[in-house]
Amino acid sequence: MHFDTIVLLGPTASGKTRLGVSLARELNGEIISADSRQVYRGMDIGTGKDLGEYGEVPYHLIDILEPGENFNVFLFQKLCFAAMDEIRARNRLPVIVGGTGLYLDAVLRKYRMVEVPDNPELRQELAPLSLEELAARLLAVNPRLHNTTDLLDQDRLLRAIEIAEYEKSHEPEPLPEISPLVFGVRWERSVLRQRITARLKERLDAGLIEEVAELHRQGVPYETLEFYGLEYRFVARHLKGELNRNDLFQKLNSAIHDFAKRQDTWFRRMERQGAEIHWLDGAGKPLQEALAIVRK
Repeated sequence: MHFDTIVLLGPTASGKTRLGVSLARELNGEIISADSRQVYRGMDIGTGKDLGEYGEVPYHLIDILEPGENFNVFLFQKLCFAAMDEIRARNRLPVIVGGTGLYLDAVLRKYRMVEVPDNPELRQELAPLSLEELAARLLAVNPRLHNTTDLLDQDRLLRAIEIAEYEKSHEPEPLPEISPLVFGVRWERSVLRQRITARLKERLDAGLIEEVAELHRQGVPYETLEFYGLEYRFVARHLKGELNRNDLFQKLNSAIHDFAKRQDTWFRRMERQGAEIHWLDGAGKPLQEALAIVRK
């Protein structure tokens, strides 16, 4: 089996980081984080960066933005492919590690995306139109529209028309070919639940609440923190006085369990769409198991 990239995925608290670093060590690799929040500086405990794990193993797409800066799947895909090129140029192996299914999918299935700039002239032309007229305009440009929620909100309609008009005359950049070997870490559900709860306790003890308070002190509004995942959303509510400490733990713990189930659903969908995932037993010897597959 020829491969030029390793991808390691799994739900939250499955031990991906440690296993990814061990694989990179064994295979002369460098880590690329496929996590929508580890890109932000100062968000360490809540995103599980575990930078102490990396030792001498180089990593990419961690601590590259300030909180509040925009990051999305388009940017991730672009930066991930650039990092892969850079790593291969050093004759090393890219090891992509993460649990953000959409980001992993964008690389594995090579989503074709175009960066669409704002178009003030078009916006001016559309300004007098009613919602119905805007919806008709969008459907005329993009009759295959699959996300009809764009038809209910004026800002989203305007942006959707802007994108559809731009894409008519701009082809997405071709993406490089990759041959990935994909591993997933799997745990029995009851064990994963215990791991999630234990890790949340550790993170609270390690200063998660203080981390969020510090981000707010540095000027990140609570409304913005709502968008940075469950830990930041629930701790922000606690800091605003909406949740006491006990409710914070119970509600956040329950939300993370639900999130892990959604991750699992996403990975299964990836398999249905053709991704071959070699599942490793988190409770066994996942490193040895993965290396045996690599050497085959």
